[in-house]
Amino acid sequence: MSKGGDKRPIVIRRKKVVHAHHGGAWKIALADFMTALMAFFLVLWLLSVSSEETRRGVAEYFSTPLISAITGGDRSGSTSAIPGGGPDPTHSDGERAMIDSLQRSRPSSQDRRFFMNVQERIERAIERDPELRQLRSQMRFDLTREGLRIQLLDTDQRPMFELGSDQVAPYMRSLLRTIAPLLNELPNELSISGHTDSVPYAGGYSGYSNWELSNDRANASRRELIAGGFDPGQLLRVSGFADRVMLPETEPTDPINRRIELVVLLPEIAEAIRNPAIMGPGASLPDDAAEALIELPQQDEPQAQDPE
Repeated sequence: MSKGGDKRPIVIRRKKVVHAHHGGAWKIALADFMTALMAFFLVLWLLSVSSEETRRGVAEYFSTPLISAITGGDRSGSTSAIPGGGPDPTHSDGERAMIDSLQRSRPSSQDRRFFMNVQERIERAIERDPELRQLRSQMRFDLTREGLRIQLLDTDQRPMFELGSDQVAPYMRSLLRTIAPLLNELPNELSISGHTDSVPYAGGYSGYSNWELSNDRANASRRELIAGGFDPGQLLRVSGFADRVMLPETEPTDPINRRIELVVLLPEIAEAIRNPAIMGPGASLPDDAAEALIELPQQDEPQAQDPE
């Protein structure tokens, strides 16, 4: 048994917990947030000082899905990221060939810049005329697969033609004759098409109808362009579509569907209109197209009768 003087003191060690800070991770997150916020306000500022054409181009870029941008907005088939080819190694058939042909028919970046320049020149010419400046809201510019489309829209307050006739309104005449010299400076050929709403004539389609009216209005526009200095040799097509091609998200009776469309054609589109592809005697239709054809019953040949 040990003596009291031999007892060793009991030492209790307590570990002191120090609450350290979380490091600099929050600083990085804050810096990223501030950078993104600054970029956001920079984009807003750039849009506020940009022209209407630039903002329209940015909106069109972000509103076009990637798959539509690749295929020209009209893709049928699979949604695979890697399009399949045809039965041959050159991919001359199948989905890959379809995408390649659609890409070739889309306007190139050079064509887009060219058509944007044409649009700006037309808008500047209209802006200089106080009377034509009021018609700017009735004009639409957009780029289609055929080329630059200029739509001249009708309204009840300011119609482009006399009601139910091809008589051109004075301001429409002035507008077409102002555009004519600018179109005449271009090497591209022009297509003119007339459109109506779905309000029929009293006689229906048996007599003078929206078909004749749309065609007559397209020809009346042609005459005004030529009177303004447009070269008739650059005109490739004049057509009337009646009420068969409505504007998206509009009622059939909406006056905005009464319109004239001028299309500055891409060279390859103009060539395709002049020389449409004709299938040779040995060509075959696709299966789905062949199934859609209806085989008409053959009529028996009339038998010859003996004269009486």
